[in-house]
Amino acid sequence: MRRWAVGPVLGALLLVAQAAGAEQVLRRGNSVEPETLDPHRARGVSASNILRDLYEGLTTEAPDGTIVPGMAERWTVSPDGRVYTFTLRADARWSDGAPLTAAAFAESLRRVLDPATGSPVSQLLAPIERAEDVIAGRAPAAAAGVEAPDALTLVIRLAAPTPYFPALLAHPAAFPVLTKPGTEVNSGKSTSVPGFPVTNGAYTLAEWVPQSHLTLVRNPHYWNDAATAIDRVVYLPTENPASELKRYRAGELDLTDTIPLGQSRWIREHLGAELQVAPYLGLYYYGFNVTRPPFRDQPGLRRALALAVDRETLTARITANGEPPVHGWVPPGVAGYAPQPPDWAQWPREQRLAEARRLYAAAGYSAGRPLELELRYNTGDNHKRVALAVAWMWRQALGVRTRLVNEEFKVYLQNRRHRQVTQVFRADWIGDYDDASAFAERMLSTSGLNDTGWVSAAYDRLVTQARGEADPAQRQALLHEAERILLEEQPVLPLYGYVSKRLVKPYVAGWQPNIMDHHLTRHLSLRPH
Repeated sequence: MRRWAVGPVLGALLLVAQAAGAEQVLRRGNSVEPETLDPHRARGVSASNILRDLYEGLTTEAPDGTIVPGMAERWTVSPDGRVYTFTLRADARWSDGAPLTAAAFAESLRRVLDPATGSPVSQLLAPIERAEDVIAGRAPAAAAGVEAPDALTLVIRLAAPTPYFPALLAHPAAFPVLTKPGTEVNSGKSTSVPGFPVTNGAYTLAEWVPQSHLTLVRNPHYWNDAATAIDRVVYLPTENPASELKRYRAGELDLTDTIPLGQSRWIREHLGAELQVAPYLGLYYYGFNVTRPPFRDQPGLRRALALAVDRETLTARITANGEPPVHGWVPPGVAGYAPQPPDWAQWPREQRLAEARRLYAAAGYSAGRPLELELRYNTGDNHKRVALAVAWMWRQALGVRTRLVNEEFKVYLQNRRHRQVTQVFRADWIGDYDDASAFAERMLSTSGLNDTGWVSAAYDRLVTQARGEADPAQRQALLHEAERILLEEQPVLPLYGYVSKRLVKPYVAGWQPNIMDHHLTRHLSLRPH
């Protein structure tokens, strides 16, 4: 096993409870191994959890998810809502002690938009003036509406008013990266094998042993280090929730990433006081690869599979933690948006099945000629349980023969992205900010996160138009129409909305549920135990 470390060797992994008054060490379960620690290239939740500790944007999040000043101590907005002027903190520093300037933020924002970076989340910054042209390669990165007139002032011009823009700047895509020779993140290479990154958040990288653990230590140069209690945080990737539960019960973890679905009843009975369940701005869905058979040019077949899934049974018996069944693309709970499920979501079960069978037959399939497909999912018992249930529903309703393919996370992501072998794949999306556009923009044809390969000029036009619409009612109408088109063509099969479900030790102080399920380590502390 290869090992990379910054500074002196830190010793064995800390897996013992900390005594009162000793160094505070938090051990966090973190699902899969992060695919990269480049904030501009990361796309997974596990990587983002770590990046929010390592870096900080112009804005950041309070424990309840509220957007508050980060590296910028204040900002103003022009009367037309299109020009944001940020004033950086005078004590903003990189983790090596060097001053963090507005120019670094300007350069980093341009880096995300530059097609050469290959950022899958560049579309998140599309509200910036001329960002769309830069992303599409029609203009150089320097053309984006970002400038730093002096060391502490950053001016960002938008193409149209975007009320949620401060929330976008708390996303890893808007984090600054240091352009310094020899650092992996700034040489344009993936940081899945880290070099010696200089960061600007409450913590800095100390050690990364792939598939074992990743350790961060407090950054003494962070502007609010005095308010940080945890000295060291150890992230432990555990793809199997059942294994993660064992580690938690053995005292090796202070909080888990999730819980195993098959043991939720036992957990409620025996660890109920430590179980934290809360609404979560996320969607669990299956994606169809529409660039190759059997789903290319087959919206009816895709809808047949969507109609055949009994989401109510799936959430009541398989996930069983209060997840809401979802038929539309934007999940419930998004601020200022009324859910827009398809008409058939209100039909009785038998009517749905009858329509599913009609569409299945119209696509050329029958009992004598059943559809055979592969359903891919990344390693995890929870994903396997859902996949088995959905495959059984397809078999019972239509006679579909489904082969389940389980892949390690990085392989699974690569296959999804390149679309050479995928047919149906498990996916989820966690809103980057509390607005319907956080989901709508994922399915744009230009989005680096649209792994279905679906392209709709009408959908793109509506979502882009909504981006610049100031009237809330008209904006919602545009997004509703876009969602209707998406669900009519069905490149995705929404299954259920998320709830966050974690086990948290009683001695972890400062834990506060929030709809984004973001829990920055600097907001937490450990009581004597």
